[in-house]
Amino acid sequence: MQAATIPTGARVLDIGTGTGALAIAAMRAGAAEVTGVDVSRRAVWTARINAALQGLPLRVRQGDALEVIAGERFDLVLANPPYVPAANPCAARGPARAWDAGLDGRQLLDPLCARMFDLLTPGGVLLMVHSALCGVDTTLRQLRDNGLKAAIVQRRWIPFGPVMNGRIDFLERHGLIEPGQRQEELVVIRGDRPERAQGDGGAERAGAR
Repeated sequence: MQAATIPTGARVLDIGTGTGALAIAAMRAGAAEVTGVDVSRRAVWTARINAALQGLPLRVRQGDALEVIAGERFDLVLANPPYVPAANPCAARGPARAWDAGLDGRQLLDPLCARMFDLLTPGGVLLMVHSALCGVDTTLRQLRDNGLKAAIVQRRWIPFGPVMNGRIDFLERHGLIEPGQRQEELVVIRGDRPERAQGDGGAERAGAR
């Protein structure tokens, strides 16, 4: 969250909250209301327990973030969606839901990019993490096409973990990594929804395109 300052009183959404670590950090940084969302029942209860142990009123909901918070808007959206390309394009089950994201790794990235403008308040900020393996340029283009200013604000190379090491043959066969590659680049993408221009009314999204 170093790439964005959390204004006092902000509403924050943490997509794929997991243990709730980022959501809790946002509350401690001054957010007035933080909502964590995760598809995993175990993750939801873990985040709730962690927040309760620290005496923080974190709201945690289970399900698809784009469904459970439909119609709400936030000043800051944190997103660490599943982005690992998977041989089976069907929806992942069990623990694999935390990382499997279809053949190209964009099963959840594309819907998030399409809906992000509507999730943010005017002037709101998105911080999204994902691997360069699943199309950083695609994410930037989609966010911009949908009315946000978007840029990479952090990059970091890390060694493959167990999940990536377990599908090296698949990744090489589909040209997603170079032969012998055993590292991936993670990026943090920041998206900014422009402040509403005076007199724009409801047309600010169309104008941004």
